[in-house]
Amino acid sequence: MKFLALLIQSILLVTIWYSPAAAIGPERLVYDVSWSGLNAGKAILEVAAQGDDFRILNTITSNSFVSVFFRIDDRSESTVSRSVKPKSFKEKISQGKYRAHREATFNFTTHQAESKDLLTNTVKRAAITARTYDNLSSIYYLRSLQLAPGQSISFEIYDTKHLWKAEAKVGHREEITTPLGKFKTIMVTSQLTRDGIPAKVGNPTFWFTDDNQHIPVRIKTQLKVGEITLTLAKEK
Repeated sequence: MKFLALLIQSILLVTIWYSPAAAIGPERLVYDVSWSGLNAGKAILEVAAQGDDFRILNTITSNSFVSVFFRIDDRSESTVSRSVKPKSFKEKISQGKYRAHREATFNFTTHQAESKDLLTNTVKRAAITARTYDNLSSIYYLRSLQLAPGQSISFEIYDTKHLWKAEAKVGHREEITTPLGKFKTIMVTSQLTRDGIPAKVGNPTFWFTDDNQHIPVRIKTQLKVGEITLTLAKEK
């Protein structure tokens, strides 16, 4: 369960070689979270305008049953430009006894990211590329692009600790059923690597609506113990 916070966050991104589909805009998506078939809680992903920028907010909370043995209360926030370039990223994680509180800023002029661990009061700097996004902004960059089966896409994600390389593969089209009804979707898988070593967890599969919005209807990933699935329950 330690990696539940990375579920919505640790994902994909594509290069600017593909033409845009839909720009980022205000929305609120609510997900039912299940862990190996067990109802585990709720996740919310929402966007709000903030001056000339947008604020992306993700919260994940466990339900009363799961909280008895493993309470989860996570919050992540990304500020991005209207072209979905990340400016800052913050996360506050509370999962069982595990705690994390970090923030990062991105400078695409110097190609540097600076992150701070607010619990240990330590600062870290890392080189980034023009294709680097944080865990949240990468979702919306991907959604703004055209997706077609057979694409293989390379990119980077900076998670406030490490710069990850990822390969996203656009798979087949599929109709799936959710509490909101049936959706025609397109599946995207991902693989993260660092120093040439593939990540064993945190490589989610997404089912995006097969239209110009690419709403993430379902998200699924393997954890160290079990499998987590997020299913869209409400949309506004």
